[in-house]
Amino acid sequence: MNANVHDGRDNVGKNPVMTRSALRLAFLNVGHAYDHLFMLLYATVVLALEDAFDMNYGELIALSFPGFLAFAVGALPAGWLGDRWDRTKLLAVFFLGIGGASILTGLAQSPWQIAAALTLVGLFGSIYHPVGIAMVVEGREKVGKVLGINGVFGNLGVAGAAIIAGLFTQTLGWRAAFVIPGAVAMATGVAYVLVTRGETATAGRAPSQAAARTSGAPFFLKALLILAVASLFGGLIFNVTTVALPKVFDERLVGMATTTLGVGSLASIVFAVAAFAQIVVGFLIDRYPIKPVFVIVVAAQLPLMLMAATAHDAAMLGAALIMMALVFGEIPIHDALIARYTTNAWRSRIYAIKYVITLGVSAFAVPLISFTHEFAGGFTTLFVLMAAFVVIILAAVAFLPIAGRSSEAAPAAAAEGTSDAQVELSQSAID
Repeated sequence: MNANVHDGRDNVGKNPVMTRSALRLAFLNVGHAYDHLFMLLYATVVLALEDAFDMNYGELIALSFPGFLAFAVGALPAGWLGDRWDRTKLLAVFFLGIGGASILTGLAQSPWQIAAALTLVGLFGSIYHPVGIAMVVEGREKVGKVLGINGVFGNLGVAGAAIIAGLFTQTLGWRAAFVIPGAVAMATGVAYVLVTRGETATAGRAPSQAAARTSGAPFFLKALLILAVASLFGGLIFNVTTVALPKVFDERLVGMATTTLGVGSLASIVFAVAAFAQIVVGFLIDRYPIKPVFVIVVAAQLPLMLMAATAHDAAMLGAALIMMALVFGEIPIHDALIARYTTNAWRSRIYAIKYVITLGVSAFAVPLISFTHEFAGGFTTLFVLMAAFVVIILAAVAFLPIAGRSSEAAPAAAAEGTSDAQVELSQSAID
């Protein structure tokens, strides 16, 4: 196993409060929350900007498109750096950069300045997924649970964005919704630098021979192709639903929420409750073959999307809650497939490619929301389109080979340079 990888077992008993590895994992989880929070603050703040800049919702939400594009495209160089340089230092750049960019957004004086600052938020935010997720799974044989917990933090960031933006916008003004969280993120970055001083997390420059043999396996290639399709359409669904939901609630929950804070609070509750589905799914993929779990999670989204197309008030709220639980629950499945079939030396780059696909196509969620809302008169057409995307994902997942737990774990162990004997023992332990 890579000498730089620490799974925390060597620190057991040395620190009764928190091992160094556990503390690093805590920062990684908080970082995932920040990443999604800062990317979605604007989705709620925009509800209060129509009067400030004399622009309609479609025009204002379009300002965030460059940021989402940078969020996607930036993942590729971030992943390359994560495998070639130092992941620990890159995560520090993430904390400090995204916080500073958020403060700049709050200081913007014109629409183009908002767009430019949000682009910087997206650029620094692009560091987290290829680098942070690779750090989360380093040295771990069973990744479902840790990815599920990390995913919950990410989606609590999604949930927090709506209520934090709504609260600050209504009480202190829209600028505070960017400046205060930005300052907190920068303070977290300083704390992270102090805690991890002298620590490195590098992956090495080339994969092992065992990993090279694993990477050519037919299952590996087929799984990644299916994952590419699922990431393409799943990323679009994720971004459309998370960005549009505050506005959907603003229009559909007329009898339940009448203020920006009220809309943001309901969206936050939905996101927060739904986020815990990732722990359940993580538990399942650690114990059962991925394919049946994948099929169930995707197939169940279809009726909820169709229901959300026309639902109002309590029905809309209920459909949104279950729908978002399923959308969020799909995420650890994607990341687990990569963790199990790639070597640590290449993992940031594989995650980067996956997130370039996911986030690249999801960047087009903003113009898609804008177009359908302006020209189709609401969100009905948008949800029907999302249902069609679910069908495409389901068709792709149907081609995923059914593999047992032991056969899924073996490539991951081999990719980390584990001996044949250790692979055999790990297979027996999982079975």
